[in-house]
Amino acid sequence: MLNINHDKTDTKSFEMLGKCPFGGDRIGGAEGTPPTLSDWYPNRLRVEVLNQNSPHANPLGPDFDYAAAFNALDYEALKQEIKSFLTTSVDWWPSDYGNYGPQMIRMAWHSAGTYRIADGRGGAGQAMQRFAPIESWWDNGNVDKSRRLLWPIKQKYGSALSWADLIVLTGNCALEIMGFPTYGFAGGREDAWEADNSTYWGPEVIHDLRTAEAPDKMVNRDKRWRGRNGDADYDLENPLAATHQALIYVNPEGPYADGDIMGSARDIRVAFTRMAMNDEETVALIAGGHAFGKSHGMVPSTKIGMPPEIAPMEQMGLGWHNPVGAGNAENTMTNGIEGSWTQNPTQWDNSYLENLFKHEWKQTRSPAGALQWTPVDADAPRTPDAHIPGKTHALMMMTTDLALKEDPEYRKVCEKFLNDFDAFTQAFSKAWYKLTHRDMGPRERYLGPEKRVENDLLWQDPIPAADYAIIDAADVAALKKDILALGVSGSDLVFTAFSAAVTHRHSDKRGGANGGRLALSPQKDWEVNRRTVPVIEKLRTVQTKFNEQASGKHVSLADLIVLGGCAALEKAAADAGVPTTVPFTPGRRDTTQELTDLEMFTWLKPVADGFRNYLDADFAKIAAKVAPEELFLDKAQLLNLTAPEWIALTGGLRAMNANHDGADHGIFTDRVGVLTNDFFTVLTSMDFEWKKADPHGHLLTLNDRKTGAKRFTATRADLVFGSNNQLRAVAEVYAGADGHQRFVQAFVKAWDKVMMLDRYDVKA
Repeated sequence: MLNINHDKTDTKSFEMLGKCPFGGDRIGGAEGTPPTLSDWYPNRLRVEVLNQNSPHANPLGPDFDYAAAFNALDYEALKQEIKSFLTTSVDWWPSDYGNYGPQMIRMAWHSAGTYRIADGRGGAGQAMQRFAPIESWWDNGNVDKSRRLLWPIKQKYGSALSWADLIVLTGNCALEIMGFPTYGFAGGREDAWEADNSTYWGPEVIHDLRTAEAPDKMVNRDKRWRGRNGDADYDLENPLAATHQALIYVNPEGPYADGDIMGSARDIRVAFTRMAMNDEETVALIAGGHAFGKSHGMVPSTKIGMPPEIAPMEQMGLGWHNPVGAGNAENTMTNGIEGSWTQNPTQWDNSYLENLFKHEWKQTRSPAGALQWTPVDADAPRTPDAHIPGKTHALMMMTTDLALKEDPEYRKVCEKFLNDFDAFTQAFSKAWYKLTHRDMGPRERYLGPEKRVENDLLWQDPIPAADYAIIDAADVAALKKDILALGVSGSDLVFTAFSAAVTHRHSDKRGGANGGRLALSPQKDWEVNRRTVPVIEKLRTVQTKFNEQASGKHVSLADLIVLGGCAALEKAAADAGVPTTVPFTPGRRDTTQELTDLEMFTWLKPVADGFRNYLDADFAKIAAKVAPEELFLDKAQLLNLTAPEWIALTGGLRAMNANHDGADHGIFTDRVGVLTNDFFTVLTSMDFEWKKADPHGHLLTLNDRKTGAKRFTATRADLVFGSNNQLRAVAEVYAGADGHQRFVQAFVKAWDKVMMLDRYDVKA
């Protein structure tokens, strides 16, 4: 469908592409574009990713309160307007079967379906479907029309209704008008205002996609898979979830558009597991989604125009121009497969599974040339045409549908749902809610009258509500003294507090210190956290003593872990001659092992963590493709840090020796545990030179330039702050003669930010 190697010189306005308008040819960049820094220096560390989503891009301003605006709108009236719209039709994009519902379900599904559990990126949370590259993926063909159809409603409600919330809510309304009981809806998704140019969507650099003339051209799949099909190590590259570039999940025609049913089953399980779904949820979502609507494949992909990002300007942001007929209705083209799965595509029922299991299926091809399946028996029911009254068609199944029937585990779930339609309805209802809310984080972020607040949804990482009085300022002061009297080193206290908080991901709002999960499996068992185990046991003695003596009050272990780090830092700052108060906000609660999903939390285990100078044994598998400092930058972005915050935080952690194993790497001081700026003064000094200590340069030594004697050791996660010019510019500020106090202030502010990242219970 997509071919970016089209001729851009067909109009006069494009004649000069590739030429500098001020004289001379452009060199180094992609065809028709000027060279970028990444063209000149492809291995440079892209620190600018920490500057994304600048407040300067937000037209609503820093004082806009979306939660207040959303809560003030007439929610029931909004839903009614959406439902009324769904059963209308417009000439420029007619609705199938007189109902936009199935089309809007696809829009919502594809908005949420980019979520992946490995790094929490993707999902519906910011309506990134509006921007490149996602809006121009071929799997999102014509989703741009769905959003444009919704514009009158969005325009009416303005800033009180984000695109992110409207997209998901419209999907819910679509399900409801077709007879499906949704599990609920929560608002609270705030829109992004610029494209995401940092998320890694795969190694492919172009849309290398199948065309009608080359139906097996899906070679881009192999670029993201390790090993060969059948090998023991055959697996999808982390953190990716989609099995092909430009897809949401899997290729519906089979792994190589080849009709490989069991290969499709394998791909489905890999993709949906990476998207945080188990087998039952996977079957429920596929079977439930395919109960509605149809697939479109009436026109060969070679006739379809460019996606929105590179479509001609006169198309005004709409892509995939279809020149056949009116370009829509009975001539619509999306993924190339044509037909419907059921006899009544706008009604919730069990006919999808009934048809799948009742009939045998044979391969055929759509008018666009895509591989699909049709019933063998001639007396199988038929499905109505979406636009021409009285016309009917044979039912259709995709290769991925047949995979649910052939895979033994998926088949068991299908048979369960075939025999118990109520169980199927409930499973799809809950799975849809999970799909569309998975990246929203704690329930404190949920808005609206239909939000669900029960503790039975394990994927929400529930934390029980506090049934006790929270500690006050006097208690905090007393507890600090008790913690410091334990005899635990300041380094260990800081390391433990940071280890609890650093699991947070701004992408999907998971992890963090709240809940006290550092003391539970799987986190307590991770190698990177071993140093925290004896510290937590000591902190428990303080907790027990306080809770036994306090009347009606209770201190959580989660609070004590953070408070211990804050107390140690106050002492370290005072010892450095810069007395300061480290902010502490009580109110964290402890959760239980039963409310902790072991499998889902295992995905938060770091492969590399530069803050704690940690590299997992698995790092060797990816070392050829990515450097430790790149993963360090990635983690800084997941913590929503700015470059100065990242630098100051690292310098402070090195001063306190917060290395995971207490090693000396990056500890450029003789005063460990004192909040000095020694890390920066040594890092920027020309009195030393650095030497590789291993062939890969992962470990280095700092030697006295005059004598050659080794003085310190370091990793790439240390030296990046001196070698990268953008990072060094900030490090030099903290290393200056007037930089010590500024550094301490910056570190404390960044520390408090990280400790509070997951405190949505107290955030406005």
